[in-house]
Amino acid sequence: MFGRPTSDLVVQYSHSHQHPINRFCHTIGIPLIVISLAIGVVAFFVKGLWWVAGSLFLLGWLFQFVGHAFEGKPPEFFSDWRFLFVGLRWWLAKMRGKA
Repeated sequence: MFGRPTSDLVVQYSHSHQHPINRFCHTIGIPLIVISLAIGVVAFFVKGLWWVAGSLFLLGWLFQFVGHAFEGKPPEFFSDWRFLFVGLRWWLAKMRGKA
């Protein structure tokens, strides 16, 4: 991904997410954000879904930032925007038992 293998970025992401509460919060928050984006696309065609998409999006980010409060470190994407996408790769690896 832009000069570095994605696997290296996932390892870096994993190292900066060691606190169990942070890992739990990201395990919940990341899919909420992804689901909110999918619902947001559907909301273009179905009236009244924007509030659902927006609520899930905000809740997902709330989980992320609460987790980082426990970790005591800022989110990786504050220093490198690519980590906005690496988080999803980390979550997928975690669900497969590889993170």
